[in-house]
Amino acid sequence: MEQIGLFYGSDTGCTEEITKELMAIWGEDQIVAAEISEATAKDFERFNLLILGLSTWYDGDLQSDWEDFYEEFKQIDFSNKTVALFGLGDQVGYGEYFIDGVGILAKVVLENGGEIVGHWPTDDYEFTESKAQIQENEAYFYGLAIDHDNQSEQNEERLTKWIEQVKSEIQALQKKMISH
Repeated sequence: MEQIGLFYGSDTGCTEEITKELMAIWGEDQIVAAEISEATAKDFERFNLLILGLSTWYDGDLQSDWEDFYEEFKQIDFSNKTVALFGLGDQVGYGEYFIDGVGILAKVVLENGGEIVGHWPTDDYEFTESKAQIQENEAYFYGLAIDHDNQSEQNEERLTKWIEQVKSEIQALQKKMISH
């Protein structure tokens, strides 16, 4: 599998911790990770496979570094790119904005021609609403939901299952491309 560009933002260190855990499970040699605060739109051009990670803050706001990068992010061409997303949120304290950041980024990826893999079921979470829910199928988020505040004991299992799913979906897409 080709190298994956992983871009993440972390204010309190939780997203960075999840990113490190993700890389350890996936295989660090396959991932080039960068904090979004140090990235440019040009950095995205290097990769056909991307993972984007962030937390959602306050009333559905992007993590601060993603917020700063958002205008540049909206200009990126995601054509021929496969993207997986993961987000951290608090379903108890902010149930009406649970992992909204994933939905905000996913919308841009889709509008700009990208393919999203790694849709994640919503059924193990108790939240009111989320921009990360897929409109056509609200039983799924656009990406992995991590509630580090209330369900941290499930982080490793969720990451492991999601990574297996994403790898499988990427391989299926690559086989499909080869056969065409």
